[in-house]
Amino acid sequence: MKSTAYSSYLGLLCATLISCQLPAGQRNFKCGGIQSGKSGFIGSEGFPGLYPPNSKCTWKITVPKGRVVALNFRFLDLERDTLCRYDYVDVYNGHINGQRLGRFCGTSKPGAIISTGNKMMVQMVTDANTAGSGFVAMYSATRPNQRNDQFCGGRLEKSPGSFKTPNWPDHDYPAGVSCSWHIVAPKHQIIELKFEKFDVERDNYCRYDYVSIFNGGENDEAKRIGKYCGDSPPAPVLSQENEIVVQFLSDLSVTADGFLAHYKFRSKKFLSTTTAPITTLATTTVKPTVPPCQQKCKRTGTLGSNYCASDFVITGTVITAVTRNSSVHTTISIINIYKEGTLAIQQAGKTMSIRIISVCKKCPIIKRGLNYIFMGQVDEAGRGRVLPNSFVVAYRSKNQRFLNNLKNRRC
Repeated sequence: MKSTAYSSYLGLLCATLISCQLPAGQRNFKCGGIQSGKSGFIGSEGFPGLYPPNSKCTWKITVPKGRVVALNFRFLDLERDTLCRYDYVDVYNGHINGQRLGRFCGTSKPGAIISTGNKMMVQMVTDANTAGSGFVAMYSATRPNQRNDQFCGGRLEKSPGSFKTPNWPDHDYPAGVSCSWHIVAPKHQIIELKFEKFDVERDNYCRYDYVSIFNGGENDEAKRIGKYCGDSPPAPVLSQENEIVVQFLSDLSVTADGFLAHYKFRSKKFLSTTTAPITTLATTTVKPTVPPCQQKCKRTGTLGSNYCASDFVITGTVITAVTRNSSVHTTISIINIYKEGTLAIQQAGKTMSIRIISVCKKCPIIKRGLNYIFMGQVDEAGRGRVLPNSFVVAYRSKNQRFLNNLKNRRC
């Protein structure tokens, strides 16, 4: 086995070689910036040396109208973590409140990432600790419907049509891929989606590799139709609107064959004559349920009964609360952690914080500056997720002893 020192030396040597291969005017990267044109490079501050701690750098990329952005990572060396909680690079569609196309860390480069429009945003966040050489990525303008084995995702507007995972059908899809297809039908029409072939790493909760489908033009958790993995094709899906987003993500380990999907546009009258089953998680067929934001705004059970059923239990202060469509994205400054699960916890000095998505903006009502007990589930990105029936209540100091007793109890 190679020593850590030797591996670090190889990483630095690789970074240096890549730096030398860059155009002379693009070797000294700054923390973020505005990029425009047909192609160019972005990279972490200080590359090929160590990137600085406690930083947040944002690059906004714009290519000519009528084209989409293709981003290819040439080099990636950030602190490795399964959930990328510490140092990471996020890639977004658009410049403001865009759909996140992927989060990356470690040393395994993802496949090409494609936007659905002519704008993309890249953001690198680092904590106070471990650092690496950072990243270098090349962006280029490409045609919206261009396809090859390295590209995936894009905007689809012609019916009927099809799309597939990278390398299909000759090889398994790559590790560390994030693909997002935005399918848009004419107004007053809906979209029917069928999977002809389907083989995505199986997991009971589809935590590693998965396909998610959303009503509307972005991956809003409140509008998620289903989440799929395993080796059985999901049942046909019918949208409620004239747009859907299909997102495919693979982690950095096991891969599989992938999938081939077909779609076509239908009249809205088709909805009244057909009821398509909805599949969720590991392609398990379930009956359609009431959308979460149409359920009664009422928590159920008690502190004790909800403790074991929740992925995480914390007390904290609401620092920020931003409404995005029908959900609220909040940042919580942690007072105490009683149950952590796979929750992604950010730390800056002695301050720890987490991100929580309240799937329905009016329920539960969460106000900035107030303290709460939060119990809920954790999504694939390590964010807390609460529904109308999640146990979220105002925090009082008298609750602390009871929560400590629950913490010492075995579920």
